[in-house]
Parts: sequence; structure tokens; C-alpha cells
Amino acid sequence: MGKKWRLRPADPDLQAKLAASLNLSPIVIQLLINRGITDPARITSFLNPLLKDLHDPFLLKDMNKAVARLQKAREAGETVLVYGDYDVDGVTSTAVVYRLLKKLGMKAMSYIPHRMDEGYGLNVEIVPLAKQWGVALLITVDCGVTAVEEVRALKEAGIDTIVIDHHEPEGDVPDLACAVIDPKQPQCTYPFKDLAGVGLAAKFVQAVTGEFPLDDLDLVTLGTIADVVPLKGENRIIARHGLPRIASSSKAGLQALIEAARVRGKEMTPHIVGFSLGPRLNAAGRMGSAGTSLELLLCDDPSNAAALVQVLDVHNRDRQRMQSSVVDEAVDIIEGEGALTGDRIIVVHKEGWHKGVLGIAASKIAEKYGRPAIVISVEDGVGVGSARSVEGFHLNEALAHCAEMLEGFGGHKRAAGLRVKDHMIADLRAMLNVFAEKIFADGVPEPGLDIDVQLPLTSVGMALVETIASLEPFGEGNPAPLFATRRLMVKSKPQVMGKDTLKFWVTDGRETVSAVGFGMGADFGHLAMGQAVDIVYTLGIDDWNKAPQAQIMLKDLRIIK
Repeated sequence: MGKKWRLRPADPDLQAKLAASLNLSPIVIQLLINRGITDPARITSFLNPLLKDLHDPFLLKDMNKAVARLQKAREAGETVLVYGDYDVDGVTSTAVVYRLLKKLGMKAMSYIPHRMDEGYGLNVEIVPLAKQWGVALLITVDCGVTAVEEVRALKEAGIDTIVIDHHEPEGDVPDLACAVIDPKQPQCTYPFKDLAGVGLAAKFVQAVTGEFPLDDLDLVTLGTIADVVPLKGENRIIARHGLPRIASSSKAGLQALIEAARVRGKEMTPHIVGFSLGPRLNAAGRMGSAGTSLELLLCDDPSNAAALVQVLDVHNRDRQRMQSSVVDEAVDIIEGEGALTGDRIIVVHKEGWHKGVLGIAASKIAEKYGRPAIVISVEDGVGVGSARSVEGFHLNEALAHCAEMLEGFGGHKRAAGLRVKDHMIADLRAMLNVFAEKIFADGVPEPGLDIDVQLPLTSVGMALVETIASLEPFGEGNPAPLFATRRLMVKSKPQVMGKDTLKFWVTDGRETVSAVGFGMGADFGHLAMGQAVDIVYTLGIDDWNKAPQAQIMLKDLRIIK
């Protein structure tokens, strides 16, 4: 594994004071301290996130203008087009706003651009189509904040626009839009800046109807978690209350998705959303048209939903094969050109890579090399790229620094997309690395594991699992607590099972606990019974054909020589 272990400093005095005043476990208090939550009122709201604590949607700049324009459209019987994005956030955002319009009895249409044919965001090709369809108002969701010229073209065609987006503006926001709802735009004083696109769509519904859309909280949660926004503030409230609603959803499409992912009956978690449900919905947009995913989320017929999910499963398998191929080829290029491995930010390109899997490939490359990565597919002299970052590096700022080299870009701190002419890629790589050298003046931070608490094995049990459950849901911005225990003995013969999964038992001479390490078989298949080890882990539950027991979910281990 080769990761640096960093034990967070404990604060015994503050820990004891807060634990006594709030009647909470000292371990929970230390975990909250590690997350920067030390004010008693914040602790209470963090542990008990309430829907009533969601902010007033009219605190968002232009929300009153957006509501007024929609009301005008309703009174005039106008046709409204919801224009989304092809990822899970975009598709769920589209579904939430489309469902609002239908409930209001309005003439509603939806449109999601084709990733390969049209690319990301609002594009001018929609103007003649919208005109042909008789659209008077277009609402963008999860895109549009940079579409100044596109909104201008719509206006010139007699079509008004409401922009609902959560991405960073590159410069001026579309000044001809009736309203621009984006907490990241200048002069917007909304208290929480990290809502996903679907969170803002829900805020729009709340402003229009006076109620947060609880009947669509399943969709809002799905898009929020899949977009990997920080599970803090309003996102935490949404996720805490929405995850159970996904499992119990009355929507035929979500139930078919749960069935296909084989997670029926399981407690819904961000991990299930992020690695089982989300990828299936994303697959259609990656491999072709996201229309299938939107149709599934709006579907109310179980048999039709089952058929649509089968289509998504085929897309997902194709995506997995394509993704593996692109990652393998990218690694070969990086390793073959030794200079790339020394770069502060890796920029790798090739003719003909499938554009639908570039983002996943960039994530894999960034994880493998511990530095930001941009993966670019070139076609007809133009490269389309996806970028993923690491801690401490703001991708959108880096791309803005190189804006004159780019045909276009957009995104946020951790993820972004770009277009660049083929002959500019080498210069772009050089300029990005000059920028990155300033950010990483002392070198790219070594990949590491930030350990919350060092524990004796005697503390590991169901009581601790249940205690830390108050901090759930875990995800981006609120990771599952990492624990370390030192000088344990491997009690059983280690086994490598299934897909590279390592499994064995550890003991301190008094307690014995099972440990499982997914993806660790190749690294530690040589582990032997009787060896001494230090381990870093999260806690899980093993309930396979028995009463629930605490289980160690390994993140790293060191064999003590």
C-alpha cells in the first residue's frame, strides 16, 4: 500500500469537557473534534440533522425572479423545457423539476444532451429545436452558469431562461437570463455553498410550492450523493433523511434499480448509492444517451422499469470494459514516458479514447499516482478531457489560469472538464505544471491515511459500531472514522477470496476479531498465521448467517518484522 499513516492529535481536555456536558462518548467527541466540530450547538445539529433546519430558498440570489417567471408561464399556459446534464445529478435534477411542472399542470418537456454528439452543458443547437417545440421558457439544471452566449441566442429567439446550477462561474453569469440561481455566483449570500444541482432544484421546488419536496427526497438524495458533494450542512440533512426513502421509494424506476443492483433489503448507504445505484444511472450517459436513465426515474410502470434497467445494465458492463481499457492504456503511456510520473499534475492523451469514461479514468489515475490527473481523448484535432484532483489542488482555478489555451472548461475544485486543440496539449501540460509547482512547492503531498483514534482491540465491538453510527451518513466531507490498532497477531490462516479480498482473524491475546480487506489480496497474499501486524481500518458489521458482529474493514496493514 505504501501510504503514510498520520494519527490526528487528541485533545483530552476538550474531549472530556464536551463529553461530560453533552453526555456523549469520548470517542464520538474526538471524532467530532477531528472534523472541526467543537461548538455544542453545532454538535447537536450535526448529530440530529433536521429538515426544518434547511435554509429559506429565497436567500438564494434571483430565486424570487425565478418563481415569478414560472408563475407567469403557468398563468399563460406556456410550454417549459427542462434542460439537464447527463450524469446522475443532472438526470435527477431534471426529473425533480419536470415532476414539479407536471404537478402544477403545466406543459412540460425535458431534454438531456448527448455526451458524444453535443457535449456538456447548454448548447446553441437547442435553440431551433426549442423554437420548433413552442417553448417559451427553458430551465437549465446542473448546467448553464457559463452559457452566456447560449442564453443570448435563446433570448434572441424569444425564449426566456432560468439557470439553476451549482458549478463555479468562469466569469460573468448569463446576464440575459431571467434568473440565475447558483450559490457560487458573486453577490449570492446563501449560507451553504455546496448543494448539488439536484439540491438547488429541490430548493426551487420549495420556493414555488412552499414545501421541500419530500416525495422526491429519494431523487434529491440519490443525485446529491452520486455527485460526491460534501455531506455537510444541508447535504447532510438531505442524506440522513433521504437514504431510507430511497430504499422504501414508491417509484417503480428506483425499485427496479435496487433490484438490479441486488441491494434490496439492505440498509441504504452512500456506498450503495455511489458504487451500485449511481454507476448504473451514469452508464447510459457515458456510453450514449442519458434519456434512458431519465425515463427510468420518471417511470411508474414496474414492467417498463425492469426493461429499462436491463438496458442500463448492458451499458454499465460496456462502461466497465471500456474504462479498464482506457486506464490500462493511460498507465502504459505514463509509465512509458517517465517524465509524466514526475509531473505535479498528470496530463495524458490519446486519439480515440471513449469520452464517456474519461472522468472515471482520471479518478483512477489520480488515485494511483496521488496527484491531479487530466485524461484527454483527441478526435479531429480537438481534445476533450476530464480532470480529477487531490486534496489541496483546485482544478477550476488551475484551468482558469490556462484559459487562453482552452476552447472551453468548467467544473469545480475536485472535478472539471475541458476542450483543447490537439497542438496545444503539450503547452497546456507545461503551464498547468508551472501552476501546480506553486501549489505543491514542497512536492505533491504523500498519499496518506488520517487516523482518527488509536484503539485497543478490546474497544472494537458492536457497542462502538452503534456509537459511531450517530455520525452517519459517511461520505465526501464526512469520511468513515479511521482507527488504528498496533501489535496484533494474525490468529487464522489468511485467505484470498472472491475479487482479491483478504480475510483473516486478529487477536491481542484477549479479544479476537475478524478482518477483511477488499482489493488487498495481491498486496498481502503472503501474510501468514502468527505474524505480528499493525492495522488501519474502519468498522463494519458481519451478519452473514449469524448474529451481527463487529468486523474490521482494513484500509492498510504493516507486518512487524
